[in-house]
Amino acid sequence: MRIDAPQRRRPQENLVPMINVVFLLLIFFLMTAQIAPPEPFEVEPPEVSEAADADGTLSLYLGPDGQIGFRDVTGDAAIAAIAAAREEDCGGACDEDSPVLMLRADRNVAADEVAALMTRLGTAGITRIELVTARQ
Repeated sequence: MRIDAPQRRRPQENLVPMINVVFLLLIFFLMTAQIAPPEPFEVEPPEVSEAADADGTLSLYLGPDGQIGFRDVTGDAAIAAIAAAREEDCGGACDEDSPVLMLRADRNVAADEVAALMTRLGTAGITRIELVTARQ
């Protein structure tokens, strides 16, 4: 009688190293991602031929209908909220090195509304304002 030797099973692939690599990549992408608060509403910036890159920390939004928004606050409360955020960023001693306010105004907003907003921001103590534009 002839007895065959039992067939050898292939060892299963060890998936633990691959899972470790996937988790390391996930952690890497989470750590390097820039997480920004969502915009309160959509604005379309005006186009210019030459524009500087905008990299301010505080962004105020001005909609085509004159609505003001900052983070999750809209209306007149947005100016008070942005003044409070500015004071928090500079520790109550704001000077020339205070954070720059990035004004993201819609291209269809009236110029007199932008000028009125600039006056209101000046009375709130915000002196460094940059208008965000799009290149043509």
